[in-house]
Amino acid sequence: MADVPLQVISDNAVSERRVTPTWTLSQLKARLETVTGIPPSSQVLSLRPSPGAERIPVDAADEDSIRLCTFPLAPYAELHVGDSRPPGARPNYTDTSGVDKYVMPDDEYDRKTDSVLAWKKAQKLGRFDPHHDDQERARLDALELDVSRRGIHVGSRCRVGGDDSRRGVVRYVGPVAEIPAGKGAWVGVELDEPVGKNDGSIAGTRYWGQPSELKHGVFVRPERVEAGDYPPLDDLADMEEL
Repeated sequence: MADVPLQVISDNAVSERRVTPTWTLSQLKARLETVTGIPPSSQVLSLRPSPGAERIPVDAADEDSIRLCTFPLAPYAELHVGDSRPPGARPNYTDTSGVDKYVMPDDEYDRKTDSVLAWKKAQKLGRFDPHHDDQERARLDALELDVSRRGIHVGSRCRVGGDDSRRGVVRYVGPVAEIPAGKGAWVGVELDEPVGKNDGSIAGTRYWGQPSELKHGVFVRPERVEAGDYPPLDDLADMEEL
């Protein structure tokens, strides 16, 4: 039987994985441990065959004999991997809030003579350039002009970065304050496939859509967006007829 691509979703990761329907449930769990960090004995699996459908528990009394083909596997269905361990017993691979960090006070950094800041001051670069404000205004105006010249507007189909597999719909055009040093126009694209960086929100600010565990969203500069006739790709279009 052919492998089936699934979206594996856990608290620590979201990724596409191909599974073989003839695997046993115990074989699947062993492979999921390397993806999610959850040991097989603590995994709680459920399958959502299609968007909006109810989750179906993926379990069995004898995990060594039950085959995955007994469950309603469908291409790109969501396989959710829960963790039955108490929260305090689960390793957190993403939270760095408990890691001690040294932060140099601003006034101490300003006094240093061997820092990047001191070098910029000496070379009159960036905000220390007497013409910085004019240059910054020209840069922002160029971004706005690029949006207009490329025909980018909310609702238009597009592709990102010249990659034909990264097609989607423009959902937002404008500033994104949450991107550090990111003044000027950004283009928010909802990709057809969940290969983006976010779900349409950044740092708690939502620019489109609803919260989702799948990452269809990406924010890029206008020069990386090609607006035009880029319909969703049909994965079966190139298959020969039998």
